[in-house]
Amino acid sequence: MTTSTVSEQTFTIRPRGAFSLVEAGAFGHGAEPAGDWPGGGAFAGGVLRLAFCRDDLRGQVGVALTQDAGGVHGVVGGLDPGEPLDPVRDQVARMLALDGDGAAFAEVGERDPLIGRIMAAAPGLRPVLFASPWEAALWCVLSQRWGRRQSLAARERLARGFGRVLAVAGEETAAVPTPAQLLAADRLPGLPELKQERLRAVARAAEAWLLDPTALREGDPDEVRAGLRTVPGIGAFAATLIHLRASGVQDALVAGEPRLAALVGAAYGLDGPATEEDLTRIAEPWRPFRTWTAVLIRAAGRRLPEMAVVPEPVPAARVPRARRPRPEPLALIG
Repeated sequence: MTTSTVSEQTFTIRPRGAFSLVEAGAFGHGAEPAGDWPGGGAFAGGVLRLAFCRDDLRGQVGVALTQDAGGVHGVVGGLDPGEPLDPVRDQVARMLALDGDGAAFAEVGERDPLIGRIMAAAPGLRPVLFASPWEAALWCVLSQRWGRRQSLAARERLARGFGRVLAVAGEETAAVPTPAQLLAADRLPGLPELKQERLRAVARAAEAWLLDPTALREGDPDEVRAGLRTVPGIGAFAATLIHLRASGVQDALVAGEPRLAALVGAAYGLDGPATEEDLTRIAEPWRPFRTWTAVLIRAAGRRLPEMAVVPEPVPAARVPRARRPRPEPLALIG
């Protein structure tokens, strides 16, 4: 583990269209901002503290984010002299969907009045992503058959034991190891042997640039997910999660998410949860922001009265306790 207080640099991102750092801080945790992002960060007192591996996978940085009328401001620590700031800024922009056009996204709400109502109930809410496909894949392996709390604890142990601890806005925040750092470890204490093997397989895939965010974002979704499934430990659910929640894709159709299907079915007057065919038809006016819109419904749809009463989906059949898989600790899209 490395502890760092390297000199700081700053950047500002001026969002195109509405954006709320408070909504980003609360993403995936209900109505109030919470302090345990799976991606390695915490939101408190108007400051979003992040610590993550850089896209080049050669090191980690810490970033403290605040927002005012002038934009979203970042204070970056962890870069060595001569290392460029722009890639970190661009990575943060992708993580918070600040690389997209929020004004164009608002036009979806004009074409679909229901989406417009959700936007009004959650002003400035945009998708929040993992720092990179590497970190999303690492989380997928850690969380397999484990609950959220156990997975977060394991992630923190990895970060503090083999990654880097950075001072971010006066608080220590730990970033997970780079693939090289993880592969250099003889053992990963506290993890079953199978998880260790799968983490190493994911790390090797990352070092081979099979988890490059640009390639994942720009490739054909079916081909991208099929390629991800060739990595040991990455199944269909994990491949979809990595694609949707780490690459920055904006217009991939989201199917196979039970809670989204239930909400769409209720909101659009269907007889039950939306099928993939239903979603394909209903989502046509959402282009070119089908992913963003699905995230909006999934994350904030229950703020509308007609969606607030939609029951949580239940498994179609009961499975004996000894074989019952644990619930996925992270939904596909929020």
